[in-house]
Amino acid sequence: MREHAESVELRGALLRLRGATGLPVVFGGLLRDGRVLRIGEVTGAATPALHGLTIPSGSGLGGKCLALSRPCAVTDYRSAPHITHEYDGPVSAEGLRSVIAVPVVVHRKVRGVLYGALRDAVPLGDRVVDAAVAAARDVEQAFAVRDDIGRLLAPPSPGPSWEEVRQAYGELRELAPRVADPELRERLLAVCGRLETASGSSAPAQGPALTPRETDVLAAVASGATNATTASRLGLRPETVKGYLRSAMRKLGAHTRMEAVVAARRAGVLP
Repeated sequence: MREHAESVELRGALLRLRGATGLPVVFGGLLRDGRVLRIGEVTGAATPALHGLTIPSGSGLGGKCLALSRPCAVTDYRSAPHITHEYDGPVSAEGLRSVIAVPVVVHRKVRGVLYGALRDAVPLGDRVVDAAVAAARDVEQAFAVRDDIGRLLAPPSPGPSWEEVRQAYGELRELAPRVADPELRERLLAVCGRLETASGSSAPAQGPALTPRETDVLAAVASGATNATTASRLGLRPETVKGYLRSAMRKLGAHTRMEAVVAARRAGVLP
């Protein structure tokens, strides 16, 4: 399931890279067992030579990219002096000459590599390099969000404290607006709802009608975040955070930030 989702993210990034740069061939893959890259996504190829290649660290251009954890490029693959040449056969079969490889690095670990290639031995310009790096960053962000979601939704270890539950709730509220997949976003918000219900509040059934953003801001405040930190986490301006906080305080009948958090917990709005 996770590997399929990551392959979809990789495929989308490669298609965007091709569309943005006009590169005739783009391809890429994910690491297996954290060690060996397998090329699983290929677009624009004239032969099947690239698909399914396995590349260990240090081998070829992609292996050099893996070993160094940074973008690597060659103007003429077959004559490049600074890479090994185990893959000259498949590369020549596809007629590739100028190639760039960019790593996908999440939490300091390479998770995959994106390639772009021309069939002419000409230098790849800054526009192509920047687009390839941007495509890899998009994949990195998507992988990091999925990792965080998986960690937060994993079964808790025995005996977590309620403060740990509240911290997880705050992180979930922060992550939800950043998730592009609507189904996954709804699942996250549903988990938040279950945590609110599990708070054991004795509040009346009809609590204050806080908006989702007001709840997001209160959840961040409950974790000890300042307005500036809350704004950074939620992708808002500090003035906007202040506005949401004032509105929530008014609805909760609170005069301070922490009074608002306490009132929200009593009302079952926060766990």
